[in-house]
Amino acid sequence: MKSLTRSAALRLIAGGLVIAAAGAGAARADDGVKLFKVITAKDEIVVGFAAANLAAMSGGSDLEKIATKLRAAGQLEVWQYAVRKAASGDLEQAPAKRVMIFPAETLRLEPYATPLKVLPPAQGL
Repeated sequence: MKSLTRSAALRLIAGGLVIAAAGAGAARADDGVKLFKVITAKDEIVVGFAAANLAAMSGGSDLEKIATKLRAAGQLEVWQYAVRKAASGDLEQAPAKRVMIFPAETLRLEPYATPLKVLPPAQGL
């Protein structure tokens, strides 16, 4: 009976650690930039939206806000994000280049979670 209780406790602790680690990764992305995966017939890319810009858009969820703006504008210029190695040697998600997405070519848009540090675009880029 004690071993069952001990194993149950260990499973709860392990589950809590997994949830805490996932929450820490999500918190990093929510600090300033939210990442999304854009899937087209040809490829998929990760793009970033400033959390402040998303908050200023009207609509429900972040996905709904982006989809509504994309349909209304006909195109959106966004930052494409890629993994790179920081000077410290740690991996991070960083803006790589500006890209244009079009509603006709976009098959799916979904939130993108990463455990890596997400960098905001540098000013003036």
